[in-house]
Amino acid sequence: MRRLVTWFLEGLLFLVPLAITLWVFWVMLVKIDRLLGIPIPGVGLVLTIALVTLVGFLASNFLTRRVLALVDVLFQRMPLVRLLYSSVKDLVGAFVGERRSFTRPVLVRLPGDEGVAVLGFVTGEAPAAPECAGMVAVYLPQSYNFAGNLVLVARDRVTPLEMSSGEVMTFIVSGGVAGRHPGGDGGEAGGRDG
Repeated sequence: MRRLVTWFLEGLLFLVPLAITLWVFWVMLVKIDRLLGIPIPGVGLVLTIALVTLVGFLASNFLTRRVLALVDVLFQRMPLVRLLYSSVKDLVGAFVGERRSFTRPVLVRLPGDEGVAVLGFVTGEAPAAPECAGMVAVYLPQSYNFAGNLVLVARDRVTPLEMSSGEVMTFIVSGGVAGRHPGGDGGEAGGRDG
């Protein structure tokens, strides 16, 4: 009986993430197709990918780059639109493109308890105010969320990690459960789950 329960739980562990992932992608396909008014499932996604690729080509092409730059300048000058546009542009640019910000994963030691630290990414220097001297800007993503906090941290509390940005981001967003070694139990405190 115990073996049947174990098999059932193993099946759940495999099927639930698979089903949820497939369902999310199916909902995205259907919504994109509905938005574009296309009755054939998946064609809307293909057209969307083609359009984004075409805009990327135009943005990198010498002849059309100026036209797209004018659109960018126009959106940057509109008062309320500028706030949303520049925030989204900076957020997307932090993950992709030439100006990626999340390329320097770090461990930040918290004051008070030397046994506690958080993972984050150095995104740049702190503002040029005298109160911020000797500090760096560190973004701390939240687990199971697409939010995070920007904190200013003294340079001596920040330790660069010998891990890729993708590994660190996956570890943080998954709440520490992703990236575990297959052979280890990962349950003991102090064990290496990297």
